Amino acid sequence: MKVRTLAVAAVLAALGAGAVVAADEPQVVRQEMMKKVGGAMGALSGIAKGEKPYDAEVVKASLATMSEVAKAFPEQFPAGSETGHETEASPKIWEAMDDFKAKSAKLVEAADAALASPPADQAAVGAALGAIGPNCAACHEVYRIKK
Repeated sequence: MKVRTLAVAAVLAALGAGAVVAADEPQVVRQEMMKKVGGAMGALSGIAKGEKPYDAEVVKASLATMSEVAKAFPEQFPAGSETGHETEASPKIWEAMDDFKAKSAKLVEAADAALASPPADQAAVGAALGAIGPNCAACHEVYRIKK
């Protein structure tokens, strides 16, 4: 019985270690970062469309998330992370890293500008998204493989 328990524990530990290793992979990290941005964008869009009530704290937290992720995002593309873990990153990122980083910087600028003077109502959230959204789209159009 003890041998069986030890064998099961060893298998579970190995599986857990594999999950930890995968979580540290750049492809996985950047996917999680994009999920955070997607959640922030969804919250802001809901407010802008009137589907959710205006909430200043949600607006600030969403904008802060977008800024923080955009600042750190370009560093998640080291050589060798072009494939694997169902990445949607286009090889064009590594071919034009300076442009990729510049696009990310523009998103940071737009999010930081909105944070500096936070939108105070539904219409202002919509206006902020009007400045932020094209920066997201500019990067996705060139540097994301749609699956």
